[in-house]
Amino acid sequence: MSATTAVTPSTAGAEAPRARRSARYLTIAAVTAAVAYPATWIVGLSIASSGTTVHSTGAEILSSYAGHTGAALVQFLLTEGVAGLLLAVAVVAVGRAGGGRAGRWFTGAGLVAAAISVAQCGLGVALTGWAVPHERAGAALALTQVVNRADGVKMLLLAAVAVLGWNLARRGRLPRWIGFLGLALAVAIAVSGLGFLLLSDTLSMAAYVSLPLLLVFVTAACLAVSRRTRTGAR
Repeated sequence: MSATTAVTPSTAGAEAPRARRSARYLTIAAVTAAVAYPATWIVGLSIASSGTTVHSTGAEILSSYAGHTGAALVQFLLTEGVAGLLLAVAVVAVGRAGGGRAGRWFTGAGLVAAAISVAQCGLGVALTGWAVPHERAGAALALTQVVNRADGVKMLLLAAVAVLGWNLARRGRLPRWIGFLGLALAVAIAVSGLGFLLLSDTLSMAAYVSLPLLLVFVTAACLAVSRRTRTGAR
């Protein structure tokens, strides 16, 4: 014998406000990430010079940070720490709105990438707040290489996120053009990811293409989700 639960008017009435509240929170999260994620990157990159050179000696690293370790530390806090947290908000919002296995994988891969970003922030603080000021070339080289290789792993995870975004678009959960944008992002960020992972200056130059594509992809996906969620909650 199996028991069934009847949906009474009172039950349905209690669920409706909860659903609207959940949709409102999801919309707020998506809009916040859409605006703050690219803004954080833009501000962070404007604070200190940044490049795609991933193969340097310890002495070259110390020289590159000389005179602006404070600005470099703030840049790590913004582009890796704050941006990592905002990336987590974005992938949860989009993945939850997308639903299904693809939505869960989208969120999972994105959260791992976000966790790596936050870890990179900690390593960057150690680099700019300890290794460079104390002129420890060996430690600076080791920390920089770990940060760069972690960046490679993060980018490959984001390539998977981009492909899953294409899958969500194919299912009608995101606009089709965002799906095609995701495929372009997946190719560019996979190339730059291999560059950072293998410490190849040539391949890492693809970051000049993949980063703008990532910022547009995250912003567009979050705005599409917020629009869809607002429409569905009415």
